[in-house]
Amino acid sequence: MFGLTKPEIITDEKKIEQTLSRGVEAIFPNKEFLKSKLVKGERLIFYLGVDPTGATLHLGHAIPMKKLGELQKLGHQIIFLIGDFTAMIGDPTDKSAARKKLTREQVLENCEKYKEQASKFISFSGSNKALLKYNSEWLNKMNFADVLDLASQMTVDQMLKRDMFTKRIEENKPIYIHEFMYPLMQGYDSVAMDVDGEVGGNDQTFNMLAGRDLMKSLKNKEKFVIATKLLTDSSGKKMGKTEGNMVSLDQTPEDVFGKVMSWTDNLIIPGFEIVTDVSLEEIETIKSALASGANPKDSKVRLAKEIVTIIHDADAAERAHQNFERAFSKGEVPEDIQEITAEHGSHIKDALVKNGIVSSNTDWRRLVESKAVSYAGTEEYITDSHIKAEKEVILRVGKKRFVKINVK
Repeated sequence: MFGLTKPEIITDEKKIEQTLSRGVEAIFPNKEFLKSKLVKGERLIFYLGVDPTGATLHLGHAIPMKKLGELQKLGHQIIFLIGDFTAMIGDPTDKSAARKKLTREQVLENCEKYKEQASKFISFSGSNKALLKYNSEWLNKMNFADVLDLASQMTVDQMLKRDMFTKRIEENKPIYIHEFMYPLMQGYDSVAMDVDGEVGGNDQTFNMLAGRDLMKSLKNKEKFVIATKLLTDSSGKKMGKTEGNMVSLDQTPEDVFGKVMSWTDNLIIPGFEIVTDVSLEEIETIKSALASGANPKDSKVRLAKEIVTIIHDADAAERAHQNFERAFSKGEVPEDIQEITAEHGSHIKDALVKNGIVSSNTDWRRLVESKAVSYAGTEEYITDSHIKAEKEVILRVGKKRFVKINVK
């Protein structure tokens, strides 16, 4: 067709190697096979699927979106898939109990801002624009016979190899049939779109490999899986909505900056590697400096500014930094802040009451309900009086009380 130009396929081996290595946990069937395809200049189709179970995307989504954007810059076709159908089923990944099912209205309301937020990492315009699709387009059309035929492609034994299902059996917790259907539905997305590869977090590997198996059995076609590393807290849990420690893409620059500054020091290097574009050489320099005793706050400030710049812009990052420093320099957060210790997984209120920060459970609940407890340096209030100790945090209780909670 006149007026359309084909996107240039980048075959630079160094760029391809970095795309397939940085922030990547695993590639199936293997990196060498995929790399050979990319180096030859074959234009492949990759996709990322996101279920709209919440009203905003977060930093956990940003990691595979960033990888998808890198593949787009190499000239490959990418698809941003919104799982508006699968969100109503609920992904059982890492869940000790079944997810609460969502209505279609809730799902559509949740994903209203997804395209706008995804645009920070991938482009929906130009000669190689990303495609936006919804999996209800094909899953809604399946009848019961289609579902039974799809279910015949996978065994119960395959399903029970999932860690969370095994754990539930050991704990005598129920596993629902619709949860078995989830990886089949997600896997069928690959078949319906006839893709060459899928990008997703490492926690989605089972679901992505289900799609790989279905592509082989139904289309006799290879499907590559790129599993990205996860940003995990000090307890090893992924940072996200469920754990209550996510950085949302709709948060203010100040809240994003403050949340990153509250991260434990062991997240600094992984944060630089898998979230930012800071060169690997510079990251090694930062790593060496930290190992030699450099103040981790300086590196964390740099990381926070990089992340705010990605989500907002450089000016917003600088303002957020200045506001954060102003809060400390003005004594809003004292240098000799009181520190207490809480058992990992325990209720924060227990440590606060034990150490006299709040007088009672009732006092704590009243403070939370009146929006008098926030993360220091941010305007993000704690809204759950039963919040648990998962990572080191600095809380502002009331107007002038600050406490640092160390988790062991």
